[in-house]
Amino acid sequence: MSEKELEQFIREFSGETAAEGRDVLKKLRARMPGAIELVYDNYAGLVIGFSATEKASDAVLSIILRRDHVTLCFLHGATLRDPHQLLRGEGKRVRHIRLQNAQTLDEPAVAALIAQSIATSPAPFTGEPRRTIVRGIARRRLPRRPAPAKR
Repeated sequence: MSEKELEQFIREFSGETAAEGRDVLKKLRARMPGAIELVYDNYAGLVIGFSATEKASDAVLSIILRRDHVTLCFLHGATLRDPHQLLRGEGKRVRHIRLQNAQTLDEPAVAALIAQSIATSPAPFTGEPRRTIVRGIARRRLPRRPAPAKR
């Protein structure tokens, strides 16, 4: 059921953001076979974390679908080597990249950051069947689609 719930959450976004989210999700699934996807339908956006275990603290990457874009978060990003200075954020742990499109994941510098992040996982991604677990659904949320243009 959780896979269907995830698709329902994604459908709430504009066609462009939803399509981009699906494309990014497909690419990350291919890089982390057997990942456990931890889904949080938060106030500000839809978060999908990728972990080798069911523990949120073991997640290494996540994507966030917002009203008008998709962001890739590196949950241990502050410790990653980032010679191209792609990572944004000032927190103690997390860094992110606002994605232009799903192909951004294939750029060598971004792919290297993803590989480093996967290598930080406390448990290996085993290739077991992928699971999707919905962990939280916010009661109140920001709008998921851009406001209509004023005439």
